[in-house]
Amino acid sequence: MNGPRDRDDGDRGSERERRSWREIDRMRDGSGGSQERGPRGAAEQARADAASREYRKQLDRSFAKGKGGAEGQRLAKAMRDALGTPALADACRAYRDAVGPPEEVALISLFLDCGDPELIRVGLEALRSSSEAGALEPSSGLRRQLRMLAQDVNDEVADAAEEVLERI
Repeated sequence: MNGPRDRDDGDRGSERERRSWREIDRMRDGSGGSQERGPRGAAEQARADAASREYRKQLDRSFAKGKGGAEGQRLAKAMRDALGTPALADACRAYRDAVGPPEEVALISLFLDCGDPELIRVGLEALRSSSEAGALEPSSGLRRQLRMLAQDVNDEVADAAEEVLERI
């Protein structure tokens, strides 16, 4: 009653040793695996070190969340924490000075709420830029905020808000 799986294959050998991929590669080209070569001279080493540092900086920038990286996150949190207080304008100003105009709609909305006409215009310009780039999904709350700003006593703010409302 021996089935095909029960029999012992004598012609294969009972204890055949399996080769690793490294051994197979070594047999093919005689190298034994990959060999990494470093820079040969001091000048080449300096160039390699500089390139490595620049590459790490680019990686850090690409993985940093949001505009401005960690500092931008800290300043954005300060703006959100200051919402509804007189400190909001100062927080928005600090964000603008360190990071530049906001790009996220939520942060732009904070600029529109800050009460400082100069910063409100920065927020409106950021909205205009986002709208032109096609990156703006205007919510009903944002439209309502713009309609209120269109009735602002400051003519520059009111005109800019009306212009943005027409574009979105």
